[in-house]
Amino acid sequence: MKLIETEKAVGMVLCHDLTEIIPGVRKGAAFKKGHIVTEEDIPHLLDMGKKHLYVWDLGDGYVHENDAAERMARAVCGANISGGAPSEGKINLKAECDGILKIDRAAVYDLCRDPEICLATIRPDRLIRKGKQVAGTRVIPLAVKEETVHRFEEICAAHAPVIEIVPLKPTKIGIVTTGSEIQSGRIKDSFGDVLRAKAAECGAEVIGQVFPGDDETAIAQAITDFIAQGATLVEVTGGMSVDPDDRTPAAIRRVAEPVSYGAPVLPGAMFMLAYAGEVPVVGLPGCVMFARRTIFDLIVPRLMAGERITREDIVAQAVGGLCESCENCTYPACGFGG
Repeated sequence: MKLIETEKAVGMVLCHDLTEIIPGVRKGAAFKKGHIVTEEDIPHLLDMGKKHLYVWDLGDGYVHENDAAERMARAVCGANISGGAPSEGKINLKAECDGILKIDRAAVYDLCRDPEICLATIRPDRLIRKGKQVAGTRVIPLAVKEETVHRFEEICAAHAPVIEIVPLKPTKIGIVTTGSEIQSGRIKDSFGDVLRAKAAECGAEVIGQVFPGDDETAIAQAITDFIAQGATLVEVTGGMSVDPDDRTPAAIRRVAEPVSYGAPVLPGAMFMLAYAGEVPVVGLPGCVMFARRTIFDLIVPRLMAGERITREDIVAQAVGGLCESCENCTYPACGFGG
C-alpha cells in the first residue's frame, strides 16, 4: 500500500472505499475498495477532493483480487460447476445440474493452508439441485503475488477435479417388501409409497414391487428376478432386525456380496448394502418408512449417481450421522451426514 497523487494512480487498486456525499441526494461509496483506477475516474476523484489516494500497485508480479478469483474459480471447478462474475473479490460457484456434490477434501485443505487463500464449500456427498451455491472463493488481500495464484492452480491441476457435480443416472428400482403380515394382507404396506416418493425426488423409476413374505429363498429369488428385469437398484424393506423371524439379511447374502450390515447413523443403524455384480441391493430398516431423513438420504442418492459405496464411505457417516429430528426439517441444509 502506498500514498500517491490521484493523477498518477491510473491502473492501481484502491485500498478502501471512497465515500461521496451529495447533500439531499445520497451518501455512499462512489468507488469501492479494490477498484482499479482509470483515466476517466480522475476528474470525478478530484471533484470529490481526493488529491491523493491509498493504492496497491499491481506491478512487480501482483494480481488484483478479482483477477485472482476468476483464475481460482476456473482452476477449482470440475464438471457441472460454474462461477459467476467477481463481486468485491469473491466468486460464487454453483451447480449446473442436479447431482451429487463431490469435493476433494485433501486438496481443499492444502489450498487453504495458504493464509492469503479462501475457499469455502458446503458439505459434500449430498444431492444438490441445479443453481445451488456449493462454494465461494477469493483471496484475502486486495492483491496477491502471481506465485500465490499459480500455486493454487497447480494444486487444483494435480487433484482435478477438486469440486464437481456427478449427475444422477437413469435408475430403475425394484422394491422387495418382506413380511408375512404384509403378504397375507393382515397389515397394509406403507413402505412402497414412501420409496416411490423418494425415487421421484431423484428422478428414478420404480419398475415394480413384490411381497415374498418371510421365506429366505423367495426373497432372494425376488431380488434376482428384478435384476433380470433390468433393475439397476433393488430396495428390500422389512426384516432387518436381529429377530429370529427376520430373514432379509440372509436372503440378500444369498445373491449379493455384502459391503456393510449396520451403519453409524441414527436413524438407520440396521441398514445393509450389498452388490449383486454391479447392481446395489439395499436392506432398508423400518425408520426409512416413518422418519423424514435417514441413512437412505445419505447413501442411496449416491448409488443412483453410479458411485460404488465402500465400507469406509459408510463409516465416514459417523461424524454428523445423528439426525437431530428438527421440528422444521431443512435437510440437506443442515449437519446431518458425515
